[in-house]
Amino acid sequence: MRTLRSLERSYKNRSEVVSSAQQAYVAAYITKMKRIRLIQILILVVFIGLWEGSTRLGIVDSFVFSSPSRVVHCIITMIADGSLFMHIGITLLETFVSFGLVILIGLLIAILLWWNDSVSKVLEPYLVILNSLPKSALAPVFIVWLGNNMKTIIIAAISVAVFGTIITLYTDFKEVEEDKIKLIRTLGGSKKDVLFRVVIPSNLASIISVMKVNIGLSLVGVIIGEFLAAKAGLGYLIIYGSQVFKLDYVIMSITILCIVAAMLYKVLGYYEKKYTS
Repeated sequence: MRTLRSLERSYKNRSEVVSSAQQAYVAAYITKMKRIRLIQILILVVFIGLWEGSTRLGIVDSFVFSSPSRVVHCIITMIADGSLFMHIGITLLETFVSFGLVILIGLLIAILLWWNDSVSKVLEPYLVILNSLPKSALAPVFIVWLGNNMKTIIIAAISVAVFGTIITLYTDFKEVEEDKIKLIRTLGGSKKDVLFRVVIPSNLASIISVMKVNIGLSLVGVIIGEFLAAKAGLGYLIIYGSQVFKLDYVIMSITILCIVAAMLYKVLGYYEKKYTS
């Protein structure tokens, strides 16, 4: 889906060659999207205003629910001593490592399952069972096996996303048009040619879509791991803040996580438009 700005540019460039009905439709669509963006911003502003106002008027307890001003003060304080960037950096590092490993492992195993039908029939029920397991229940087991360190957090994050990735990619690989595969076979192509010339190119949009989902799941997995096995990171700040009743840390960390997740999703969305449009 094209962005509003690119649509406006295209509309201006082509306004002389398109019909009046098309111009009216595009203009109405642009107006609608602007209105939606404005409403989204207003909802956020009203929510923050009500939250801040209710704490200042004593309607809700700012010690328990914090407030926007207290969160901003907490951010400024932690930026000043450099600790905030350290916590964000550690969480992002763990997220990127686990995300990269999830994509690599998921893609390789999905290719293996597509390549060998017997292996896929053997492993498919196990993948379904492992994908349905509550991953938060596995984190304590990983701590016992691997210790209280970053490795445990990364493994916990991988476990959240990798099984769903394998199942999704394998299913998409199997649904490639049979006519395209027959054409490669007719021209003397091998199974390797089918994989690299038909299956993977046909599923490029699906792979990027899986990546968009996995960046969020990897972040969730990292936070789950940091809840149990971390000495730094945004997940650690959430647990630490709740234990010592510093709810400003909790709300601040949740807010930053929302911003980080949105930014990572936008970056992958940009590449999805670039390579699949």
